[in-house]
Amino acid sequence: MSKLHNRKNRRVLLERMKADTQQRVTLSFYRYVHLSDPARIRGELYEAWSAMEVLGRTYVAKEGINAQISLPNERFAEFKKHIDDLGWLPNLRLNVAVEQGKSFFKLIVRVRAKIVADGLEDDTFDVTNCGTHLKASEFNELTDKEDTVLIDMRNAYESEVGHFEGAICPDVNTFREEIDFVEDMLQGQKSRNIVMYCTGGIRCEKASAYLKHKGFRHVHQLEGGIIEYTRQAKAKGLRNKFIGKNFVFDERMAERISDDVIAHCHTCGTPCDTHMNCANPTCNILMIQCESCKDKLESTCGESCRDFVMLPEKEQRKLRKGTRARGGFMTSGKGSPTKKRAKPKSRS
Repeated sequence: MSKLHNRKNRRVLLERMKADTQQRVTLSFYRYVHLSDPARIRGELYEAWSAMEVLGRTYVAKEGINAQISLPNERFAEFKKHIDDLGWLPNLRLNVAVEQGKSFFKLIVRVRAKIVADGLEDDTFDVTNCGTHLKASEFNELTDKEDTVLIDMRNAYESEVGHFEGAICPDVNTFREEIDFVEDMLQGQKSRNIVMYCTGGIRCEKASAYLKHKGFRHVHQLEGGIIEYTRQAKAKGLRNKFIGKNFVFDERMAERISDDVIAHCHTCGTPCDTHMNCANPTCNILMIQCESCKDKLESTCGESCRDFVMLPEKEQRKLRKGTRARGGFMTSGKGSPTKKRAKPKSRS
């Protein structure tokens, strides 16, 4: 029987990814669809995708599938046929990344209770009754109107480096907080045009359905999210209203959409939009850091973490014993995380 789990060391896999010279395509997709046996489907996908040299992260649940993966360019047609042959993903849109690069170093396919952690009681509303999907041209037209409310449905550390012109970017770091914030903010405005967007569209599927359930009458969502919008804008010569970078949940951390740098180094305040995790494994806080501070602090978030990584490896291992990475997201030079969060997980 084939192995259905990766058993190689993380460091070995990272080195293999760096040394890999073959051209790979990074893409994402999702679908809300009823699956009676997610565990069986998970095993079948892992076995088939391993044979096609697929890497990345995929969640399978009774409510559907959410995937962010990469595969060799030469296997793309084979993969597309495989998806079509499954039978439960007809007419699936594959969101090809705006910028390619080394995005994943191993294959993970897991069974989850939900394909996006949202904290919602799905039994109380119809998750398939979502908002009206907007193509890039329709999105531009509707968001140009003064009475339209445009909302970024991503977390604060995502919108900090890039967002659409005129978007409301809530200062929250979980999807559940985001939904509560939006519902409270829009009370008394249930007849206004509401447009929502996220990275690849999946968060807006659930959020727009929830708002419709709550009585909001004109709810819209950007079809395919920022990724598909950028593709359509380029292909059709549309004005691209996205400013800065699109944060992504893989080793690339972000895709450059425009030349604008709208964020700042969390250490010194210099204009910068490069995300990285603190090199101290007991910290691992997600931060924005410029090259100067990166060099000065040895890729860490502050002096204490720099001093730690300068210790001999043997002493580091001794001090790390029994500790867990605090995670979180740095919002200032003090290195204080806003939420307990390790390296970002998939939320496309």
